Amino acid sequence: MTKSEHYTALCNMYRAAPINAIFPPRIEIEEGACTIEIDLKPEYCHSAGGTHGSVYFKLLDDTAFFAANSFEDEVFVLTTSFTTYITRPVSEGIMRAHGRIVNKNRTQFIAESVAYDQQGREIARGSGIFVRGKYPLKDAMGYGL
Repeated sequence: MTKSEHYTALCNMYRAAPINAIFPPRIEIEEGACTIEIDLKPEYCHSAGGTHGSVYFKLLDDTAFFAANSFEDEVFVLTTSFTTYITRPVSEGIMRAHGRIVNKNRTQFIAESVAYDQQGREIARGSGIFVRGKYPLKDAMGYGL
């Protein structure tokens, strides 16, 4: 499988994940980087009207995860830790996150992600550590379609 085919298979895997029926995403992957966009909906908001922190976390973690998995074409990578900083509340429009690998070695990947609102203002950032798991990508839902 070429790198381009691997990135396409990862995008298919992401779209096939049942959780993404809730957050219909648009995703792009390249070597060491990933961008995901979602349209914000009122059902993503907490009682004060802002988008719930879990939505910020999901996009930040997902973009970092796929940036890491872009380097790994045999197994699913795993998030071992992820820190999120929400810097600006949003409640409508588009949320776009971009993740990239900032360090990798034989056992782990370190990735950073930044999320933006529709006007391009930073709304959150995060960083995490990812490791190679044991679950074969070929067995993951949607991979390789």
